[in-house]
Amino acid sequence: MIYDIAGLRILIENRCKYTERFCAAYLSADQTSPVHLSAKVTNEEFYEEKNASVQDFSDGYIENICLYRGICRQLPSLNRMLLHAAVLEYDGNGYAFLGKSGTGKSTHTGLWLKYLDGSKIVNGDKPILQAAKEHFIAYGTPWMGKEGLGCNSSVPLKGLCFLEQAKTNEIVRLSPSEAATRLFSQILLPTDEENAAKTLELADELIAKTPAYLLKCTISEDAVKASYEAMTGKEYSKR
Repeated sequence: MIYDIAGLRILIENRCKYTERFCAAYLSADQTSPVHLSAKVTNEEFYEEKNASVQDFSDGYIENICLYRGICRQLPSLNRMLLHAAVLEYDGNGYAFLGKSGTGKSTHTGLWLKYLDGSKIVNGDKPILQAAKEHFIAYGTPWMGKEGLGCNSSVPLKGLCFLEQAKTNEIVRLSPSEAATRLFSQILLPTDEENAAKTLELADELIAKTPAYLLKCTISEDAVKASYEAMTGKEYSKR
């Protein structure tokens, strides 16, 4: 089946029904026109993932993971990349929250949803970014993380916010080199040399075009105020 994901027509050749249900919201109405890329899972890839899994996942779930990884490894040639982040939209702009697992991406974006009326999650875990002329575009994908938060939409990306837990709230602008160090662990680097090099180029471009911040934060409205004011340049007022 062909799916419309991240502005691309993608042919997914799955064997398990799981992926068809999982990607249903992205199914293309046009199943005949040419595609930009295709993905299928070899037996070797499937069993390597299955044997590496620490939990007893279904075959459909395992195939689905492999399919998305296969898609993302091809994205750099189409000026796109996977980012491990939660992307939130507010007032028509996108803001990405990043950090190691357990640092509070879901918690902090949840606070934006609570205190800033009209905000919504574009993707809670694995959005795709596309380089555009003046900024990057963040796309929702079917792969949204364990909370399943996201939607089939896109938004111009206006800020990167790396999160760290703290007892007080403090936000600082990161230099390009500081942002690069933190960003590297949040991208998928393809194994082939050409796409790996292109991914690094896109990462450099992302840092050059998108202001990056480090937010040391608590679980509070004050944390929302800090990240909101820094990234939007506007005074915070609860709506």
